[in-house]
Amino acid sequence: MRIEYQTQRLSHPFFVLMLVLFALQVGFGLLVGVQRVDPSLLAGWLNFNVARSEHTNLGILWILSGFIGTILYVGPLLSRRELAAPALIKLLLYALIVVVLWNIGTLSLAQRGIAGWWAGQPWLQEGLEYIDAGRAADILILIGFAILATIVLRTFPPRRQWNEIHWGLALGVSALTLVWVFGMFFVGRLDGQEYLRWFVVHYWVEGVWEVIHISLIGFLIVLMFGADVRSVGFAVFWGVTLVWLSGLLGNAHHYFWIGTPAFWQFWGSLFSALEPLPLVFCFWHIYLDAHHDRRPLANAPAFYFILGSVVLEQVGAGILGFTMTFALTNAWSHGTWVTPSHAHLALFGTFGMLGLAAAYFAIPAVRGIERFDQRLGKLGFWLLFLGMLGMSLVFALGGTVQVYELRILGLDWYGGDLRRAMLPYQILVPVFGLVFAIGAIVVVYDLLTLGARSAAAPQMQAAGAAAHAAARQRSDAGAIPARGWSRTLGGFEAGIWLLAMWIFGALITLGLLSFNLPTVRAGTSYLPHVLAGIGYPGLLAVTLLFVWRFLASLEARSGAAVAGADGAAGAHAATRAALDASAAS
Repeated sequence: MRIEYQTQRLSHPFFVLMLVLFALQVGFGLLVGVQRVDPSLLAGWLNFNVARSEHTNLGILWILSGFIGTILYVGPLLSRRELAAPALIKLLLYALIVVVLWNIGTLSLAQRGIAGWWAGQPWLQEGLEYIDAGRAADILILIGFAILATIVLRTFPPRRQWNEIHWGLALGVSALTLVWVFGMFFVGRLDGQEYLRWFVVHYWVEGVWEVIHISLIGFLIVLMFGADVRSVGFAVFWGVTLVWLSGLLGNAHHYFWIGTPAFWQFWGSLFSALEPLPLVFCFWHIYLDAHHDRRPLANAPAFYFILGSVVLEQVGAGILGFTMTFALTNAWSHGTWVTPSHAHLALFGTFGMLGLAAAYFAIPAVRGIERFDQRLGKLGFWLLFLGMLGMSLVFALGGTVQVYELRILGLDWYGGDLRRAMLPYQILVPVFGLVFAIGAIVVVYDLLTLGARSAAAPQMQAAGAAAHAAARQRSDAGAIPARGWSRTLGGFEAGIWLLAMWIFGALITLGLLSFNLPTVRAGTSYLPHVLAGIGYPGLLAVTLLFVWRFLASLEARSGAAVAGADGAAGAHAATRAALDASAAS
C-alpha cells in the first residue's frame, strides 16, 4: 500500500524519533536492572535514581512521539484531505527534539543538587516524578500540544461530518493540552503538589491517552481489515464513555496515602474497580473486528503489535491494575515491586505497542514498499512480548517477597536481610530485560532498514508475492480448514481465555488481601505466597498462550505463515472500501 496524501510523509520523522528514543530507553532500562544487582555501578557518575528517571521519561517521550506520528499518518485518511499547517508540523518535530535533549541533559543536574523547586531551579528541572521537565520545557511542551490540537482540528472536516473516531481523537488531543496545565503549578505542601501531579499522570494515562489509544486502534483496524466504520465507531464511543466515567474518579486511588481525606479510599476503590470495563470492551471488539469477515492478514507485524497492545492493556492495565486499586490491597503493594509489574505491562503494552504497530503500518506505505519480509517483525514482537512478560513476572513475585519481608517483618532494605531475599529476582530482571532489548534491536533495525532491504531483494519479494498468491488461491478454492492449535478461534473459546485471565487475577487480588489477615501479619506467609505463586504465573502463561492461539488462527486463515514474505498491497482494496465507507458515514 502506498500513501494517498503527501502530508502523510510528515509522520515519518516522528516514527524515526520514536524508534531512536525507544532504543535509548531500553538501554537505560538495562542499566537500571544491572544497578539493582550492583548499586555501586557508575555511582557518582550516573546514579541509579538518575538512570531510572531517564528510563521513565524517555518512555513517555517515545510513546508521545509514536502517538503524534500515528495521528499525522491517519489524519488525512480519516479526513479525506491533506494535513493542515505542514510548517507547524515541522515546528512540532523540532520542539519535541528540544524537549528530549533538555530532559536528558537536565535530569542529571539533580545528582549535583542544582535542580528542582526545593533548590530554587524550577526552570531547569522540577523534580516531580514522571513530569520532571523544568518550567522552560513545560512551556514548550504546552505549545507543542497546542500545535498538535490545532493541526488535528483544522485538518478534520466540519463537525457535522464527524464520526466517533473524529470525536475521540479531537477530545484526546484537546485534553492532552488542557490536562498538562495542572503540571505547571507548584504547591509548597507535598500533599497539594501530589494532588495536582496525579491530575496529569493519571488523567493522561487512564483518561487522555486511553481515549487516543481507543480511537487510533479502531481506525487502524478499519484500515487493516476493512471493518465496518459504524461498528468500530460504536466501540470507540462506548470505550471513551466508560474510560471517562471510571477513570475520572478512579484517580482517587492515587490519593490513599498522600495526606488527603480518608473518604478517597472508598471512592477510589469503587471507581478504580470499574476502570477495567472499557478494556474488556476493547479486548472483545478487537476479536470481533479481526474475525468478522475472515480477511487475510496482509501486514502481520502491524497486527501482532495491535493484538499485543490490546491484550497487555487488558492484563497489565486492567487485571493487574484492578488487583492494586483497592485501599486494602494498595496498602501493601504501593511503593513495592508489585507496582512496576503492573506499570511495565500497562505502559509499554498498551501505548508502546500501539506506536510500533502504527510504524509497521505507516513506514512501508510512506517509503512506497509494496511487499516486505515480515519475519523480523514477527521475531521482534515475540522477543519483546516474552521479555516483558518475564520482567512482569519477576517484578510481581519479587514484590510479593518484598511486601512480606519489608512490611510484615520490617526488615531494612539496606540492612542486608531483605537484599538477600530479593537478590534472585534482582538478577532475573536484567536477564529478561536482555531478551526484551534484543527484541527492541530487531524491531528498530527492521523498521529503519525496510526500504534498503526491500530494494535489495526483488527476488525475495517476487517469491513472496507468488507464495502469497498461491496461498490465496488455495484459500479461495476452499482448502482444508486448519485443525488443532491453528483452527478458527471462536467467540466461546475467546471468552474462556478471557475468563481464565480474570480467574488468575482474582487469585492475585486475594493474595494481596490476605496480608490483612491476623495470621499473616503475625508472620505466617504461606497463603499470600501460594496465591501469588499460582496467580501471577497462571495469568501471564494464559496471556502468552492466548496471543499465540489468536495469531496461529489468523496466520492459518490468511496463508501468511506459508508466504513468509508479504506486504500491505493485498489489503489495498479493503482499505479503499473502508475509507470510502468512513467518508460516507
